[in-house]
Order: sequence, then structure tokens, then C-alpha cells
Amino acid sequence: MRRSDGRLLVGLLLIAGGVIYLLQNLGLITWGTLVWAVVFAAGGLAFLGWLLRDRGAWWALIPGLTLLGLSGLMALDVVNPAFGDRWGGSLFLGSIALSFWIIYLRDRNFWWAVIPGGVLLTLAVVAGIENLTLPIDTGGIFFIGLGLTFLLLALLPGQGVQLRWAFIPAAALLVMGVLIGVGFERAINYLWPLALIIGGAALLWRAMRRPA
Repeated sequence: MRRSDGRLLVGLLLIAGGVIYLLQNLGLITWGTLVWAVVFAAGGLAFLGWLLRDRGAWWALIPGLTLLGLSGLMALDVVNPAFGDRWGGSLFLGSIALSFWIIYLRDRNFWWAVIPGGVLLTLAVVAGIENLTLPIDTGGIFFIGLGLTFLLLALLPGQGVQLRWAFIPAAALLVMGVLIGVGFERAINYLWPLALIIGGAALLWRAMRRPA
């Protein structure tokens, strides 16, 4: 798709949105939310159609799936407000996360997409857990999700790019997640004895290796 076609698409979407917003403010339409959902869905599909025509326009996945997620969120608010309030945030964040994961899967050179994809997916999970009233510390889940993101970054195949550095933030974030999840005081009660045992075992091992 040519650049002029893209400007035409965005221009039409802005005009349609402005007309709907004006009619809604004038009280001429009372179902404006559902219309907005349709407009955003059309915009999202248009961006995805752009990608189908131009395989190099990988960036179109981000606005495309973002608009589709926003459309789904608004449609849920109309069809089932209670369900939308509970799971709408997870749906919206998950749709944006999906765009970055697809970008990486399409081209391993875009390894950077794993980071926003993992962060947004973690936020989607945290948003869902907060609505379930489970006895889980969402702060710990957040750090564990970030740690797993960097761990995947280090393990997933790339195009000749060494990403071993990602093991360092992965380890730090996973430890933070575990400490927050179980509580610092409880963690220290286990970590100190383990540290003493490991230290004593290391001293014994070194002493036994020394020649008599």
C-alpha cells in the first residue's frame, strides 16, 4: 500500500469518528459506543489488510491489533458490562501483546519485540488475577512475568544475535518476584539457613581437598 493510501485511510477514520462523536454529543444517536466499536474494528482490519498487501509493513500489526482489542473492549461494555469490567483490561492488553509476539514470530531479527510482548502479557495476567480475589501477591506475579520474559529472550532462537545478557535481568527479576510473592520475612527465614548450610559445605569441601 502506498503512503498516500495510508493517509487516506487514517483521514477517513478520523472523519468518521468525528461525525459519530458530534452526533452523539448532539443526542442524535444513543448507541454511539457500539458504533465506535465498529469503527475501531474497521480500522484494525484495515491495518491488517495493509500488512497483507505489503509484507514489509510489520508495524501495522501494532495499531491493527490494538484497535481490534479496543473494539472488543467497547463491545463487551455494551453486550456484557460486568464481564467487560472484569476481563476487558486483560483483553485489551493481551491484544497489544499479541501484536509484538507475532512480529517476533514473523522475523527472528525483531528479538526486541519479545520484551514489550512479555511485559504487556504479564500486565494482562496481573489485571485478570486482580479480579479473581485470589490469595496471590500480584506484585510477585509481575516480577516473575518480567523475569520469564527475559529468560525467554535469552533462550529463544534469534538470527545470530547473542542474548546471553538477558540471563542477568531474568535472574534478578525472578528472585524479586519470589521474594515479593512469599514475603521478605518468610524468604529470609529460609535463605539464611540455606546460606549457612551452603557456606559450611563449601568450607568442608575445601578442607577435605587439602593434602594432609
